[in-house]
Amino acid sequence: MKKIEAIIRKSRFEEVKKALLEADIEWFSYYDVRGNGKARQGRIYRGIVYDTSSIERTLVSLVVRDKNVEKSVQAILDAAQTGEIGDGRIFIMPVDDAVRIRTGERGDIALYNAEQEK
Repeated sequence: MKKIEAIIRKSRFEEVKKALLEADIEWFSYYDVRGNGKARQGRIYRGIVYDTSSIERTLVSLVVRDKNVEKSVQAILDAAQTGEIGDGRIFIMPVDDAVRIRTGERGDIALYNAEQEK
C-alpha cells in the first residue's frame, strides 16, 4: 500500500477529483493549505502592497493498493498539470498497515469492499 499526497492549485481541484473518480479511486481526503514556494511577488490593491509569497493550495491525500499507484499518480498529473510554475508536487510514501475500524480487517482489504471485486 502507498500513501499519495498531492499539493495542487486550488483552481485544478475539481479536475483532479473527476480524474480520480474516473480512475476508480473513490476515497480520498483534501485540505486547503498554505505554503511558500519559489514564486515571489507583491500585489498592489488600492495603493497597498501585499506579500503574496504565501501560496494557497489544496492537499489531496489518498491511500491506495500497490496496483493502483501509477493510475492514481497519472490521473493527478493529467488533471493538475498546466505547464506553469506552481503546478505542485506529488509525494508517494509506503504504508505499513491499514485497519478498517468497523470490521477489524487489516491490510489492503481494508481499503476496498471485497464484495465489489467479485
